[in-house]
Amino acid sequence: MRRREFIALFGGAPAWVSMALAQEPRRVIGVLGSASYNSVPGVEAPFIQGLKNAGFIEGKNISIEWRWGEGRYNRLSSLAGELVARNVSVISAFDLPSALAAKAATKTIPIVFATGADPVKLGLVDSLNQPHGNLTGVSLLVSALGPKQLEILHEILPSAGTIVLLVNASNPNAQADAPEEQAAAHVLGQRLEVLTASTDGDLEAAFTTMVERRASALIVKADPFFIDRRERLVALAARHAMPAIYSARFFAELGGLVSYGIPYSDLYQQVGTYAGKILGGAKPADLPIHQPVKFELVINLKTAKALGVEVPFHLQQLADDVIE
Repeated sequence: MRRREFIALFGGAPAWVSMALAQEPRRVIGVLGSASYNSVPGVEAPFIQGLKNAGFIEGKNISIEWRWGEGRYNRLSSLAGELVARNVSVISAFDLPSALAAKAATKTIPIVFATGADPVKLGLVDSLNQPHGNLTGVSLLVSALGPKQLEILHEILPSAGTIVLLVNASNPNAQADAPEEQAAAHVLGQRLEVLTASTDGDLEAAFTTMVERRASALIVKADPFFIDRRERLVALAARHAMPAIYSARFFAELGGLVSYGIPYSDLYQQVGTYAGKILGGAKPADLPIHQPVKFELVINLKTAKALGVEVPFHLQQLADDVIE
């Protein structure tokens, strides 16, 4: 066949190919979270980047269905049911309550979760190395964060007496790690008292109780509700002159004294990467639970000055970021 005839025969091929690609059905990813949309800074971009790393681009070969509980954990079951009815290819559950709701909703659709809890202890997977079933994901090792946060507070406030651990009673992992944290406090010669808050009114009441009991400092446990109310928490701590440590840098950026935890951007990118691998054919059971090893310490010296707190220089040198 001559070149001219070949071009005449297949000249329309590029348009035909484009039309075929446009008609190709996109895979649908369901995202389930307990907090509000955009309540966690930097969620969407790293998650989408993780998918992109695996070859999946929103608007091209995938679409994303977002479902948010708006801080009301009792909504998660119905939201998970919506994603199952939508027959999504994979569900990305951004926290423990969402992961539990997704697991209860389906035994067949793959689920990639992020949780600060022990996923084995809470029955999400059989083991960290071999999850089995239709779930895998990222474990934040929050149980290891509590003792370390206590150590940081102890360095800043060595004479502190009672330290409050604020947890959300609605979270299934609310007090799972409290015994370890209380033991760590005992070693440091400090007393750890657990207070709970699940509503805005509870937050006000918790701070009133802290003042009444002459608490010296506060640890705010990682929780979607607390992240959603981060501005209010930081404002309450400032109003009551309560030195506090949080689980994520955006608390310190808002005026919290100090934060120590895993960068959320790394967390959600890994969730996206695992979701992409599953879309590419991997099975959740063959993807071991990812455990991040990078932690970041952020210190707000402006807040320290306002509280009359002296942050040791060596701690400032260890910090990933110091806000002055």
